[in-house]
Amino acid sequence: MDMDKGKIVCFGELLLRLSPNMDRDWTSQDALPFYIGGAELNVATALANWQIPVSYVTALPDNYLSQQISGYISSKNIQADNILFSGNRMSIYYLPVGLDVKHNSVIYDRDHSSFADLKPGTINWDGVFEGCTWFHFSAISPALNKNSAAVCKEALEAASAKGITISVDLNYRSKLWQYGCEPISVMPDLVAYCNVIMGNIWAVDSLLGITSPVDDSDGKTQQELTDAAAASMALVQLKYPRAATLAYTYRLQDNYFAVVKKDSEAAASKYYTIPEIKDRVGSGDCFMAGLIYGLHKDYDADFIANYAAAAAVGKLQEAGDATKQSIENVEKRMI
Repeated sequence: MDMDKGKIVCFGELLLRLSPNMDRDWTSQDALPFYIGGAELNVATALANWQIPVSYVTALPDNYLSQQISGYISSKNIQADNILFSGNRMSIYYLPVGLDVKHNSVIYDRDHSSFADLKPGTINWDGVFEGCTWFHFSAISPALNKNSAAVCKEALEAASAKGITISVDLNYRSKLWQYGCEPISVMPDLVAYCNVIMGNIWAVDSLLGITSPVDDSDGKTQQELTDAAAASMALVQLKYPRAATLAYTYRLQDNYFAVVKKDSEAAASKYYTIPEIKDRVGSGDCFMAGLIYGLHKDYDADFIANYAAAAAVGKLQEAGDATKQSIENVEKRMI
């Protein structure tokens, strides 16, 4: 492992996904598939697969189920020492097989979870960041409630003071942000700390208030969408000068591609054909992991764009929230 570069810390809520198959009567069969996930844990799992040292920080209730899950995380070569055992419950979400978390059918059961009940001052960030060179979080955490947003800011302030690289995934969930604050009143203050920003032109519009150059992707060529990404990225960097790297994804009906700007380099990945989709959950997290992996290895923008996009497409062919792909699996798809 690249221990000389330090470890990557991923912070976010762990969720259990329950996935009823709506084509069958799961109630009479006494069968409901479940997966262990959460955006940041999915990122950590992919990085561990790719031999990058990684630590996962979350909060879980202190019970045997949480202890078993903590052991499961450790078995994936993810450091679990900084999991905080507090509060009373673990978050759950329900998503029918084959659908996306952005779909209206997703049901969240996250209120008053151990993670949602975290407050500033609870986590020892100095201890968490020992030996750390990178901190990753997503826009899902500050969407839960005001305290969650405040804990994110506390972490960002601590990481920034230590010179740690900070990345954010601007994943937008329309069913969250229900506590009286609009994303635009919360996210810009957090993104100001970030060195790496991943998302798409519409997430940037929704979360940061930077208007997308195009309304949708229908009928647009790859060059038109690449140009739209470049125009949006230029506006983002004007507002957030710490952001040296930006990455946007496009998951179209039959194709997937990405645009990455790393310092003065910019590259668009090739058009990856999307095969038959087995599970839509976690492809964006897998892209985020690919982006972190490429930057951690100091690869050029072209390699990073293609590695991350290939990893995301590969995840679409896997069941579960997190990928099991190896580096070799991903690189074969890049050819």
